[in-house]
Amino acid sequence: MDYRDSGVDIAAGNETVRRIKSIAKATFTSGVLSDIGSFGGLFQIDRERYREPVLVSSADGVGTKLKVAFMTGRHDTVGADLVNHCVNDILVQGADPLFFLDYLATGRLSPDVAEQVVSGVARGCRENGCALLGGETAEMPGFYADGEYDIAGFIVGIVEKSSVIDGRAIVSGDVLIGLPSAGLHTNGYSLARRVLFESAGFTADTFVPEIGATLGDALLAPHRSYLGAMRPLLAQRLVKGMAHITGGGITENLPRVLPEGTSARIDVRAWDIPPLFRLIQQRGKVSTDEMFRAFNMGIGLIAVAAPNSVDDAIDLLERTGERPVSLGHVIPGDRDTLYI
Repeated sequence: MDYRDSGVDIAAGNETVRRIKSIAKATFTSGVLSDIGSFGGLFQIDRERYREPVLVSSADGVGTKLKVAFMTGRHDTVGADLVNHCVNDILVQGADPLFFLDYLATGRLSPDVAEQVVSGVARGCRENGCALLGGETAEMPGFYADGEYDIAGFIVGIVEKSSVIDGRAIVSGDVLIGLPSAGLHTNGYSLARRVLFESAGFTADTFVPEIGATLGDALLAPHRSYLGAMRPLLAQRLVKGMAHITGGGITENLPRVLPEGTSARIDVRAWDIPPLFRLIQQRGKVSTDEMFRAFNMGIGLIAVAAPNSVDDAIDLLERTGERPVSLGHVIPGDRDTLYI
């Protein structure tokens, strides 16, 4: 017997690495000092740019959105989802991304599928200006169902210590500015799949007139990166805090950046909740409270600004092509109890 008899194809692994190598190298920035294939990735920090550099790191996955990728046979978007999610997670603390690492695990390695996934990762890295410094591709027979895989991402960014965004300066009266999402992003898919596919009986190819797309297209809409939109506001110090609206929705994520003694009042009439969320709520008879806890409900990021900075912040956002929404205000109260 050999390794291939046990389910691990070393030749397929080598072919995957060969394809990935050029894809990853196309994302390299000036700080990269190593090549793909090294035991560890080397990255040099620009010490002339930062007096007191602070590294900011995060790790995440795509969750069961991957199930939709399996259903449709489309694997070129979930990698970008992964990068953008991680970029937003460090952005809310004021950080610029430096480099990214990915982990792809599957039961039987398909170089074609791996190439599609990593191409999406590389595209996300290029669009956000960070290097795909390395990663791991694991073939684990018997661990994953045939044709399925899982991916995770790890990001490291940097921010000047004096520019760290931590929400400490937020006070009652500050204004909440919301930026639109592009759909479910990467959260709530277990509930969405149960409602739409198991309960309603739809398929990924079902065209839904109210959303103007097939469910497959709507559910695979990429997770947005807000880095480009928020950079001008960070440069002018117009933001006191930011919340990336991921798992837990507005209900769970906004309190993470509010200081003790503050809460928030959000006017849900301030924006139009996208039809996809309404479809899930109606078909699944999901309560409004549960919807706001499971999904982003059309708002992917919330920024907190002082009242005298709001007009400038909104103007800068609109110049980048954003459609910012004034969602409400910070109020005195218990930060874990929002008023939505």
